[in-house]
This record gives sequence, structure tokens and C-alpha cells, in this order.
Amino acid sequence: MPINILMPALSPTMEKGNLARWLKKEGDKIKAGDVLAEIETDKATMEVEAVDEGTLAKIVIAAGTSDVPVNQLIAIVAGEGEDVASAAASGGAAPAPKAAASAAPAPSAAPAPASAPVAAPAAIAAAAPAGARVFASPLAKRLAKDGNIDLARISGTGPHGRIVERDVKAALAGGALKPATAASASAAPMASGMADEQIKKLFQPGTYEEIPHDSMRKTIARRLVEAKQTIPHFYLTVDCELDKLMALREDVNKGAPEVGGKPAYKVSVNDFVIKALAMALKKVPDANVTWTEGAMLKHSTIDLGVAVSIPGGLITPVVRNADTKSLSAISNEMKDLAARARNRKLKPDEYQGGTSAVSNLGMFGIKHFSAVINPPHATILAVGAGEQRVVVKNGQPTVANVMSVTLSTDHRAVDGALGAELISAFRHYIENPMAMLV
Repeated sequence: MPINILMPALSPTMEKGNLARWLKKEGDKIKAGDVLAEIETDKATMEVEAVDEGTLAKIVIAAGTSDVPVNQLIAIVAGEGEDVASAAASGGAAPAPKAAASAAPAPSAAPAPASAPVAAPAAIAAAAPAGARVFASPLAKRLAKDGNIDLARISGTGPHGRIVERDVKAALAGGALKPATAASASAAPMASGMADEQIKKLFQPGTYEEIPHDSMRKTIARRLVEAKQTIPHFYLTVDCELDKLMALREDVNKGAPEVGGKPAYKVSVNDFVIKALAMALKKVPDANVTWTEGAMLKHSTIDLGVAVSIPGGLITPVVRNADTKSLSAISNEMKDLAARARNRKLKPDEYQGGTSAVSNLGMFGIKHFSAVINPPHATILAVGAGEQRVVVKNGQPTVANVMSVTLSTDHRAVDGALGAELISAFRHYIENPMAMLV
């Protein structure tokens, strides 16, 4: 029986992917472990490997195709001993969705030549739910959006009431819809805003260039809107003196042993910030939490996302168990994560999850800002530039290196007093950095 190759879900939140290029062509024999194709998500480029033997009978989705929904048919494989022509002619009508499974970051590779075949692999994975209120497959969501139908008004017939393709098609054909609720009616204008054509009419033709959004920018936009609309942000700002930290940093870096003629590490202020926040969360464990509608998740590990700017957007690789790691280990790990993030070579488990995050714009001279919480985190620390300021000590003015930091909290999970306790603990470690080394 022909094997239908579907667009794989390479992460729990993936809904679409770009089929970057095929590494096999129609007629090629494939065996378990062969790399079939490269797929770009909003965060990384992944290799997809086959798990079955057979012959690639038909490529359904061409290389270079963008926004291919998870679970969409992209290729057909003829099983061992099966007629290739018959399998290709089946058009994917026969079930048996199988094949491509493991995914890993793809190595750098030259673009596929113009003669490269149209193609794609696949894997079976359950589509991610559309959100907390409505569960729908990616294809169903796309059809509903194209048909201007509110998913909340459609009854799902899939597993556990999930909305699937046939439900949306039935609604488009005139099927019964649930009454629009006040919540969905009022939310629609907020979500949609001005239409593209309305915005363009505000500017003279020829005075702008249209640059289509890539998948990363779309994901960032969607998650930021979701975060600001659904998370009640609460902000706390403190100033931290850096003189002791700067002196300790200099001593730590001077004492770095050489490996291959280079220092084994070079600790930055940001490395101290990561360690200090981790230690603060360990000291105030009630703030190391995630809000869900049914319960508070109190984490036993402290995993910190660190915002890294990359072409076209940003990503937050995660330093796992940051409270248990030395400053030199954090420093070297961040250098590796940041380098691979900029090349989109991170694995999903290296940028997903985490219990809090750090966003540092100090290197750009930004004095103060408030960061947007990145779900599922309940907190994020925004770090400004260290600068010389006049402060009062013992009743006398003096000059000190000072850094402003702002803690954004999800007020459902971390209220004002608890947030104040956390940021005070952070300031203690920054101003007494030796406490992070003992």
C-alpha cells in the first residue's frame, strides 16, 4: 500500500513550514535514516529523515513552497515490492500516512539547483491545538480564515471535538453555525485591525516597498499580540550598582586558563545577569511558576530563556538549570547557543519552554525598557545599560556604575509583593556578586 508522506510537526507549536529543498528525487530508493528534505520553521531549519524503506514515487509539494500546513500530503512512497507507477497514480487516496520521523538541525548547504525536483517528505504528528478555547487542525484554521468564518462558531467532529477540514467545508457549504458570542464578536475588530488595502491607501503609490512577512515575523507578531491581550502585565523597576560586579568580572576573566592559546572563557555582564536571576528564582521559588487555567505550575528547575537578535527577528535559547552552572559554563553555553541561533541551527528543545527570561538591550545604550512576557513564562527581566550616575552614599554625592532593570510579571501568577521580592533578590546578587560564587 502506498505510504502518504505528510508535512511533519517538528515542534509542539508548529502549524506550518516551508519546504526548503528536497534531497531525494522521484524514483530514488530510500531507506530508514535517509535525509529526505529540509524544512524551515519560524525558528530553525530541520532535516527530516525517513523511517521506512521504499521508492519515492511522487513529489506533491515543490521545493521552495512556503506555509505548508502540518499534515498536508507532500509526497507518496511506494513500499518494498510495490509498483511505483501505481503508487504515484494513487494520488494519495490510500491512507497509511507514515514515513519521515526524526528531525535535526540541517547543516549549511548551498541552494538547490534550478533543476532540483519538486518534492517533500513527511512524518505523522498530531496538529497543535489552535488555542485554549478552540481546537482545530492547521488546515481547518486556514480554510476558516480564507472563508472568513469564526472557528468558535463551528462544531468539531474530530477526536475530542477537534475541528477538522470536513467541519469547515460543511460550514462553508451552508452548514449550521453556532451563534456568535459577545466575546468573539467584540474580539474580532481588535484582532483584525485595519485591512491591508486600507493601510496602503494612506500612502502614495510608489513611496513604499512591500516586503512579505516570513514565518518568523508572523509568529513573533502573533505571540506578542497574544501575550499583551491575554497576560496582565505588571512592571517593577530597580537600579543596581555594578562596581563590585565589574571588579569581580575583571578578576574572573584575568584568571581564565588558556586553551589552544585562547582564554577558556570570557564572562560578560549578561552572564552575571543570567546567573543572578537564576539565583533569585531559587531564593524566591514561588515566582518560578507558570499560570494555567486549571493550576499553577511550580517548577523544580530554573531554565532561563535569553533573547538573541537574529536576522528578521529574535529567538530565546534556553539555559537549563542555570542556578547550578558556573559563570564560565553559562558564558560558553550562551556563546554557542547565540551562534547557532543566528544560523537557525537550534533544536526545538533548545529554545522551547523555560521558566523565565532575560532581555538585554544595554549594549545598544538603552537605559530602560519593559519587555513583553514570552508565554509560558510568568516573568521576564529587561536589562538596560550600565552607566556612571551620581548617587548618594552616607549623605554624600558620589559616582557609581548603575544599571536599571525592569521585571515584567504575569500578575495572575506573580503579584506585586512577590515580584518585588524577586527583583530585590536579583539586585542583592548583582550588588554582591561573590554570593553567586559560593
